[in-house]
Amino acid sequence: MTRQVSFTRLEQAQLPGFRERLDRAESPDEVRRFFAETMSTLLADALGTAGAVRHDDVTLTPDATDGYVLASSVRALPGFADIWSDSDLPRIAGDFARLAVKRHRHLAGNPERTEAKTRHKDGKR
Repeated sequence: MTRQVSFTRLEQAQLPGFRERLDRAESPDEVRRFFAETMSTLLADALGTAGAVRHDDVTLTPDATDGYVLASSVRALPGFADIWSDSDLPRIAGDFARLAVKRHRHLAGNPERTEAKTRHKDGKR
């Protein structure tokens, strides 16, 4: 029986800030950026390799099965395969992706409302 490693502590540390940033996102591009930043931090913390995972190594892809794509450079990092297969990291990444995809689709489906909200915040009508 293999030992399951849990990264729930890292998940709980990132989740409140991630949700807050998603709620404040005003465009699908911001959602993509927030997801990439959060996941790159989470993966770097899980792997213990600060700076090894860049923001552009994790991409939110709403049409993909998992909702995200990890760059091959991340998958090639030492220890990644073991941690990915023997932990709850795939579930955590999937949960974050589901939240981001939902917000992304909402913003992409209502561009005129999003733009009106942005103009209203800027004091323009």
